[in-house]
Amino acid sequence: MIEWVPLSHGVRPVPRPVGAPVVWAGAFSGALVLVTLLNGTVGVGRPGLALAVLSLLAALLGIWARFTAAPGTALLCWLSLNGFAVPPAGTLTWTGRRDALWLACLLAAALVGTALARLVHARAAYRRLTTASGPETTEPGTGPLDL
Repeated sequence: MIEWVPLSHGVRPVPRPVGAPVVWAGAFSGALVLVTLLNGTVGVGRPGLALAVLSLLAALLGIWARFTAAPGTALLCWLSLNGFAVPPAGTLTWTGRRDALWLACLLAAALVGTALARLVHARAAYRRLTTASGPETTEPGTGPLDL
């Protein structure tokens, strides 16, 4: 006789984050699309708006990522910001303090998104675990009808 056994060992209290290459692919493609949309609608030369939009993208990608994916996410968003949102388009430059600040903002956004997601997932897992083993549920074999 065949006995079907589930491959997992119970409910996973916290969902698994997505791998870094998937997050980086989303950061690369999403940053290019967002910068292209901003350049087409608002125009080239508005790096503050582009930084805000790309920081939001980094925070949203951080929701599904691990902490180790944050530096790569920030770097890929910065490459799109520096290469296509700042004139002359298509040329990468390094302007000391400005670019360091942009990288720090993008990294902070990715880390904040990841940290908030971990806190929300941990809180939900704690609620699931405490309600499953709370005083209102009985352990198997201890109820009045169990023999």
